[in-house]
Amino acid sequence: MRLQSSSPNTSSSSSPPCHDHVVSIIMDVDHVDHHGVSLKKPLLHGHDDRHDTFPRLTAKEEADGELSTRDNDGTSFSRTCLNLTNAISGIGVLSMPYALSEGGWLSLGLFFFVGVLCYYTGILIQRCMHADTTIRTYPDIGEYAFGSKGKAIIASFMYLELYLVAISFLILAGDNLDKLLPGITIEISRLRIEGKQLFILVAAALILPSTWFRNLGMLAYVSAGGVIASVILTGSLIWAGVAETGFESKGDLFNLKGIPTSVGLYFVCFTGHAVFPTIYTSMRVKNHFSKVLLISSVLCTLNYGLTAILGYLMYGEDLQSQVTLNLPTGKIYTKIAIYTTLINPLTKYALVVSPIMTAIEERLGLAFSNKSTSLSIRTLIVMSTVVVASTIPFFAYLMAFIGSFLSIMATVLFPCLCYLKIYKAARICTVEFVAIVGILVIGVVIAVVGTYSSVQQILTSL
Repeated sequence: MRLQSSSPNTSSSSSPPCHDHVVSIIMDVDHVDHHGVSLKKPLLHGHDDRHDTFPRLTAKEEADGELSTRDNDGTSFSRTCLNLTNAISGIGVLSMPYALSEGGWLSLGLFFFVGVLCYYTGILIQRCMHADTTIRTYPDIGEYAFGSKGKAIIASFMYLELYLVAISFLILAGDNLDKLLPGITIEISRLRIEGKQLFILVAAALILPSTWFRNLGMLAYVSAGGVIASVILTGSLIWAGVAETGFESKGDLFNLKGIPTSVGLYFVCFTGHAVFPTIYTSMRVKNHFSKVLLISSVLCTLNYGLTAILGYLMYGEDLQSQVTLNLPTGKIYTKIAIYTTLINPLTKYALVVSPIMTAIEERLGLAFSNKSTSLSIRTLIVMSTVVVASTIPFFAYLMAFIGSFLSIMATVLFPCLCYLKIYKAARICTVEFVAIVGILVIGVVIAVVGTYSSVQQILTSL
């Protein structure tokens, strides 16, 4: 497969449209299996003249061009909304109250800014997809813009983020199961295992068989419960507030010291850009993507914001890294919240680590042979996440690191850099070019400060 220098929406004469609006914002494994997100072999083959010409279209012409790319067998508008909302929503909602307590009430402004920023960079990914019809995955965009090295870099960051998210799943499961069943200890010979470490092992044992299967289609349907889980969690907080604690905590107005952690956790909430190209490709009418993205972003923002405000009003400075850990032990709403919360790590773990396993197997030439070796590799990967989760059981700090370093790369820096490279700075209108450069500067500053802060917190807590 070879990239073409034009798309169905283009002629070969000039530049892409200058959009009037500057602000117009794990992981579906199917695109890994079917489209080959692999570091072993590049999916796309770039060529030197691929960016020589780009068309200038009016907004109407661009829309007409997109309407012509209708896929009658694609996903409907409503189902795409559900898929994208599920991709954006996730375990980040558990740390939203803690993030707000770290930054103070005024940090809500930063939260909404992060939401708008991630929406806009999602639109940039859509525009990058327009550059060539053969672009189907996020690493493909990197290759189209920067060649095989670009694809390898983006894929590597994606795999590292997925690996750390898998670790956070185990930490989450261990913390919440220990909340439900405190004081349980097991002794094997002279080895004593108790508390969070015990439940991390239990969760890994339950999850392990699901990682041995290549076809995770049914599991993908189950994992869609993440959207419902987020809503139920918010409902449980309202129940707890009305029945027990009330909503009387004042909290801090602003806490500068906690801003790096706060912003890092906010970015985790909106990280889903890796799957945007797959969702876009699957759509029946692709020009509806911006509307779907807007609806999903607004819904997730409202749910995240409401959860953060409720949790902070209820528990104030006493908030733990996961708001479920603050809920009273033994109450029915606590059990509902925790059991619902556990749906995400127990069902999505295999989906998250599958791209990593597939990439390793492809590199070692094990994709279609030597099943015993393949099972051993998959088991070792799960065991490695157990070791790290047991060693660094600091959910909020790990999530802040993921948000500050990896999520900012995927949601801010990569989309902006690829868009500038594909369409060339000289062919983008001045206002948008300045805005994108400003976003890049902000992203770099947040990444450096947030990463330093989160790593320091992890090391201090060891």
